[in-house]
Amino acid sequence: MKTKKLKSFRSAPRRAIEPLEISSISMLDNLSKLAKKAELIEASITGFLMIVHRDDLIPKVLRENLTIDSILGTTILIYLPQMNLEISGKIARTKLLGKKGFEIGVDYSSDAPEYWRECLLDLLPSPGEFKD
Repeated sequence: MKTKKLKSFRSAPRRAIEPLEISSISMLDNLSKLAKKAELIEASITGFLMIVHRDDLIPKVLRENLTIDSILGTTILIYLPQMNLEISGKIARTKLLGKKGFEIGVDYSSDAPEYWRECLLDLLPSPGEFKD
């Protein structure tokens, strides 16, 4: 009996990082706020993964549902205050984490050259880098 290997759909391997604060998430088309804050937890040269708590979502319709798939494909702008950096990208996937909130995967590869994205990944802190 042959076993099928699961094909990896990632275009670049993710790297765990020291969680970074995202102070706002806005929709780029009309600059309305999507979330008050979030946390960046993983990154690659093509995208990043963040966690948004339900209470931090601004649109009431998103806070009241178990899915936020309605924002898939939305181009967003996030601000990382610790790096004084704004990054735009497209929401690629969402996942409910229960009471913890939602995971949101963002692809930012179309808006930035590859060398810039590689440099950004090198600058992001590794887990435990800021601990005493």
